[in-house]
Amino acid sequence: MRSSCVLLTALVALAAYYIYIPLPEAMGDPWKLMLLDATFRGAQQVSNLIHYLGLSHHLLALNFIIISFGKKSAWSSAQVKVTDTEFDGVEVRVFEGSSKPNEPLKRSIVYLHGGGWALASPKISYYDELCTAMAEELNAVVVSIEYRLVPKVYFPEQIHDVARATKHFLQPEVLQKYSVDPDRIGISGDSAGGNLAAALGQQFSQDLNLRSKFKLQALIYPVLQALDFNTPSYQQNWNTPILPRHVMVKYWVDYFKGNYNFVQAMIVNNHTSLDVEGAVALRARLNWTFLLPPSITKNYKPVVHTAGNAKIVQELPQLLDARSAPLIADQEALQHLPKTYILTCEYDVLRDDGIMYAKRLENAGVQVTLDHFEDGFHGCMIFTRWPTNFSVGIRTRNSYIKWLDDNL
Repeated sequence: MRSSCVLLTALVALAAYYIYIPLPEAMGDPWKLMLLDATFRGAQQVSNLIHYLGLSHHLLALNFIIISFGKKSAWSSAQVKVTDTEFDGVEVRVFEGSSKPNEPLKRSIVYLHGGGWALASPKISYYDELCTAMAEELNAVVVSIEYRLVPKVYFPEQIHDVARATKHFLQPEVLQKYSVDPDRIGISGDSAGGNLAAALGQQFSQDLNLRSKFKLQALIYPVLQALDFNTPSYQQNWNTPILPRHVMVKYWVDYFKGNYNFVQAMIVNNHTSLDVEGAVALRARLNWTFLLPPSITKNYKPVVHTAGNAKIVQELPQLLDARSAPLIADQEALQHLPKTYILTCEYDVLRDDGIMYAKRLENAGVQVTLDHFEDGFHGCMIFTRWPTNFSVGIRTRNSYIKWLDDNL
């Protein structure tokens, strides 16, 4: 009996050690967030073991775990009709809200889910519920695109998928089928989906052959650059749930089919040192000492090395491609973008990507709303249902949908 008590105490202590991480006081629901983070870390470690044993790629294993716990079949209710179909060979889930008697044509959002270009799906509960809420509350048609994921495809195939599906949707006969107003369509996405939405926004704004243009874009804690992993938010939140810095860098390397041997060098910005041809000029476009307010920059210094590892950019030239990093696009690519909403969270390595993009868009003459949440963490907007319900998740979702309602 005594040995059982000792063993139980040891297991509880071990579990507490694994779960507990120090969090800032401003973050709400700390133990719930620790449990969520520990669950995700545990799933990552299981998938890494599966990879090590040669049973499957770690991202395929991790995505299998994620989808297994949360996949929802298409369903319809009195308020929202949900259909799985294909647009030009790309799988999509379409959410059709109820029409208003005085509005025969509906608004529409093309939505791109997050997950590091490698995880998640429109069919998991978090995104199914988000898109259902958008369709119901906005009386809109929401098209959530099932773009292909790493490791089955790599950059820029994800962009090609979302572009192909979106162009199909924007055809007059397709918009007519779904009773969509061609002048009231927006593009939106969160995290890596925000990256794809920003890239698609830039591409479509310059496409003279498109008859229908986006009325707005709404980017939720978007990933926008891979040249500087030492912005103030990367330094401040280097080990904050749900997205520590080293995990974000690995997502970038995976997206480009790169080598994990580059990760540590990239974390300290050796891939964009002063001796790396082409990187210096582009880094000037994300000079956070000018693009971020003094309240953010005052306690941090830029990390720029005289000499670094030029081999990284030579092997991964995608790092310098504005399609992967919309923040480094030239001014001409920004000035034709539509009205923009950017949501950022204080406890997120990607916070400064969003704030810098908002500033660059303002400088280009684009109307921008920057919606910052002081107690927010990466991914919080999809966590609104028990047991992963967070106050900040509900508030971010409400704020996002309200902005869409007011502007679309």
